[in-house]
Amino acid sequence: MALINLKTPIEEAQVRKLHIGDHITISGTIFTARDEAHLRALQFARDNRPLPFATQGNVLYHCGPVARQIDSGWEVLSAGPTTSTRLEKFEAEFIKSFGITVIIGKGGMLEQTQEALKEYGAVYCNFTGGAGVIAANFIEKVEQVIWLDLGIPEAVWVFKVKEFGPLLVAIDTYKNSIFDNVQKHVVARKDILLKELEADK
Repeated sequence: MALINLKTPIEEAQVRKLHIGDHITISGTIFTARDEAHLRALQFARDNRPLPFATQGNVLYHCGPVARQIDSGWEVLSAGPTTSTRLEKFEAEFIKSFGITVIIGKGGMLEQTQEALKEYGAVYCNFTGGAGVIAANFIEKVEQVIWLDLGIPEAVWVFKVKEFGPLLVAIDTYKNSIFDNVQKHVVARKDILLKELEADK
């Protein structure tokens, strides 16, 4: 399968051409946000205040990086994905409010987020858990660190990245989900095995 290379900002029309199972890389800027950053950003939206970083057509990374300050700025030591389901309660509103077109995380997301991906035109991509050092190697520069008062893992980090990936498109704009498909396969296989066990008795 061909690798699809995308550059930010990524248009809605581009992601609506993607399907589960596609492999992509991303170059340009991406930003991180976990629980506390989601809460604060959404409060900005509710108060009609602009965010201090760009989101339209941008890439949201569920990540709490490990970083240290050096003379030239920041050095990111690890940037592995956070489990995405912990952010399910925020994500539909986040997608609606901020115009992101790609989410990167691990473990998938649920029905409410899947509906928002479909309605507003965004995809969810999986990056391998436990590969934080590899992810950090794709970061060329820390462009901004915002809301550092939340702590290093919870702050918003804006990274300049080059060919970040490969990322697996795991939920597309048509509500197709690799995670749901696996779950259905597991349940179906379990039922077959149980019937076989009963027949052997």
